[in-house]
Amino acid sequence: MTTTDTPVHAPLAADFYGFQEALTPVEHDASARLRDFMEREVRPLALDYWDRAEFPHQIIPGLADCGMFGAMWPETMRFENSAVWRGWAALELGRVDPSTATFVGVQSGLSMSSIAIGGSPEQRAQWLPPMGRGELIGAFGLTEPLSGSDASKGLRTTAERRGDTWVLNGAKRWIGNATFADVVVIWARDTADGQVKGFLVRRGTPGFTTTKIERKQALRIVQNADITLDGVEVDEADRLPNIHSFREVAVVLRLTRAEVAWQAVGVAVGAYEATVRYVAEREQFGRPLASFQLVQDRLAQCLGNITASIALCLQASRMQDAGRLGDEHAALAKGYATTRMRETVAWCRELLGGNGIQLDHGVAKFFADAEAVYSFEGTRDMNNLIVGRAITGVSAFV
Repeated sequence: MTTTDTPVHAPLAADFYGFQEALTPVEHDASARLRDFMEREVRPLALDYWDRAEFPHQIIPGLADCGMFGAMWPETMRFENSAVWRGWAALELGRVDPSTATFVGVQSGLSMSSIAIGGSPEQRAQWLPPMGRGELIGAFGLTEPLSGSDASKGLRTTAERRGDTWVLNGAKRWIGNATFADVVVIWARDTADGQVKGFLVRRGTPGFTTTKIERKQALRIVQNADITLDGVEVDEADRLPNIHSFREVAVVLRLTRAEVAWQAVGVAVGAYEATVRYVAEREQFGRPLASFQLVQDRLAQCLGNITASIALCLQASRMQDAGRLGDEHAALAKGYATTRMRETVAWCRELLGGNGIQLDHGVAKFFADAEAVYSFEGTRDMNNLIVGRAITGVSAFV
């Protein structure tokens, strides 16, 4: 699609202060194309796939055409863009389907960024272009059954070097995309020096097995998996050479954490939009719910949460563009935006009454998915402790 046939969309009603005006004309066009794709291709199928806990693989080429994979790296960048645009794209994804936003976050933000930051020029050339086209899918294996928030010190998966081969042993949990990924970035602790290193493990490698995690109540479209690594052999050529410790892993997480904050705003926007439509149509006591003072008050509170969160995320993205975004800034954005998201979707569910727990009315899925977005990429508590360390100069965690 060219700029001459770019769809034209009215500004989001939830963008009460017109923050989208911060985008360049090219970024505006890209956002319009993305919104059009999400409305045409993803919204009609999202509820059904969520209900079945399956992933709609047919949407991957369209997401790639919208420039969703690797937008910040020269090998895969479709046009000059800012962190502000990439954040706004996460909002657009999240307002239609949080699972799709999470899939993009794993593919682009975690997997591709790990290769871009930690990989050699040869690895970047080999993996990033096909991943950017959606031809190869990646996953990011950090979290473990017994290690989550303490991954920097508590990682139990090991890597032992034997000549030009590394042998990986351990387990990973909650790894998005892992059931169908072509390559998984596995983070493991080097038995020789105790430092965390990154490895590219290809699908089908002997000793590498994935098992889909069933019975989830959130992000059901996302295919999370348990991974077992039993004597998995990886060539030295598939080690990420620019990863020397967890410090480099933290760089990847900082970049993605800010975009998850934007995704959280999108989740709140999606629930808010569905609620506004519902209260305009639903009548009680002979009047639309929208005419009642308590309903209007609650909607204003939801819009206030959304507006404050966009403002915070916008400044965090501007700081990223200026090279000034620190761990504490990304942490505050993620912790604050996800807390306000959780509050907002709960208010929206409340305004729908009993219909708020039924998928067809447009809020229940956001209400459920918000719980996962609130938890991953650092819980509210851990993010607040990162901010607290910046405030006091004292670390309250290991």
